[in-house]
Amino acid sequence: MHEVKLKETQSSKLAAIKLFALTLVCGLSFSFASFVFLLSLTPGPVQGSRDFVAFWATGQLLAHHTNPYNATALLQLERAAGFPAHYDVMYMLNPPWNLPLVYPLGLLGMHAASVAWSLLELGCFIASVYLLWTMHGRQKEYRRILGYTFAPALICLIMGQLTLFALLGLVLFLRHYRTSPFLAGMSLWLCLLKPHLLLPFGVVMLVWIIVSKSYRILFGVLFAVVASELVALYLAPLSWNQYLAAFRNPGAQYTFVPCVSVLLRLWISKDTRGLEYVPAILTTVWALFYFWKRRVNWDWTVDGSLLILASILVAPYAWLYDQALAIPALMQGVYVTRSRSLLVTLALLTVLVELALVAIVWKPATLYTWTLWSAPAWLIWYLLATRASKSEQTPVVS
Repeated sequence: MHEVKLKETQSSKLAAIKLFALTLVCGLSFSFASFVFLLSLTPGPVQGSRDFVAFWATGQLLAHHTNPYNATALLQLERAAGFPAHYDVMYMLNPPWNLPLVYPLGLLGMHAASVAWSLLELGCFIASVYLLWTMHGRQKEYRRILGYTFAPALICLIMGQLTLFALLGLVLFLRHYRTSPFLAGMSLWLCLLKPHLLLPFGVVMLVWIIVSKSYRILFGVLFAVVASELVALYLAPLSWNQYLAAFRNPGAQYTFVPCVSVLLRLWISKDTRGLEYVPAILTTVWALFYFWKRRVNWDWTVDGSLLILASILVAPYAWLYDQALAIPALMQGVYVTRSRSLLVTLALLTVLVELALVAIVWKPATLYTWTLWSAPAWLIWYLLATRASKSEQTPVVS
């Protein structure tokens, strides 16, 4: 009896230590990222070097009814905003139906637009993690911290990138696809800001719509795309021709994108364009088999999580901040696992990513070259978390 109590006491102490470690690591991580984020909102070199500059410059050209993909005009605006001189012109290479999103930025100065955009992104981020928490039964608050401190999402905030909008769209779809399918379909428009990040996921989505006859979701997507495209054509009637011309010659900063698919192309045949799509194609074949076996009881929140992580891993091109889209899948793992060791591990992994953010002061390429492990790591962690949860639920037969 005494030994049982002693083991229970030791177990309680170990659990408390793990919880303290989790809270400490997440707190330090969040504090550092918050400092850099606030620094990015103040006029100066940090604000001028954000990816947001490209969106602001595109909005400026739209507001003045000129070609939003004009390299000379974009570069002039970006340089004036403080974009580093050693970088080539930066385009907004998202499909033209996304142009209405950045048009309002053309009505504001650089600093005001940067602050407004950052606050909007922050709202999307907070709302996404909160909605996931409610979808999983409002479990213990400390688990939700892992979502708010996920390094790729915080880096996305700092850079002013679009992925957090796509994250909100993905979460809204997961929340509403059963109860409000048309609204869920419209939410997917936000995911189409970066359609290349979810290729296997998207193909399975189309097959699922046909198999389950969920056509209202498809109608919602089409309605949102057509409406936004009509606005885009009004703002820039030649936007598709101008976009395709820019896409064929995107600039020097796109010659190397630090992700698995691009590395594969560089390793096999550097000059063979399109080779980076092979992993996504092969993964799509696997994803269709994976879906077909589960089609009767398919649940996008549970079954779709693995597809999200696999799609991000094999995306034809993806930056570190694009991994913010992994949050719904990772939080699903966070909420099903009982292992606090795995929770601490996830927190430590996200801290390693932020250490790379610190190291860019000395070596700018560090943020990407030192974090090539991250996309595979999230997938492996998720598999361990869900496997552990299944083994804990399996009754032991003596």
